[in-house]
Amino acid sequence: MAQTRQREILGKLADAGEEAFSRVAGSQATARLLERMNGMRERVDDLQKRMVGFDRLEKRVAKLEKTVAELQKPKTPRSRSSSGTTARKRTTSGATSRSTTRKKPSS
Repeated sequence: MAQTRQREILGKLADAGEEAFSRVAGSQATARLLERMNGMRERVDDLQKRMVGFDRLEKRVAKLEKTVAELQKPKTPRSRSSSGTTARKRTTSGATSRSTTRKKPSS
């Protein structure tokens, strides 16, 4: 007899729980809450995608900053032979002076 009474009580509690659950599930507030949760999930997914792109961008910026820092360092002069440089200057200046000098036609 005690066992049947316990089963009846548990059955009534289960029925009351199911009723409460169906009321909550069918309410407008629950529907709005679920809509907002789905919207939030989509926004979080979008934010996550943006963050991945942002990480890539940060890596590119760091690489560019390193390149700029290297370009700003003073360059060490390269050793060139002075005779080669002088010979080029003579050839260039000689060719330039000849090409710009013109003779006037005699009239």
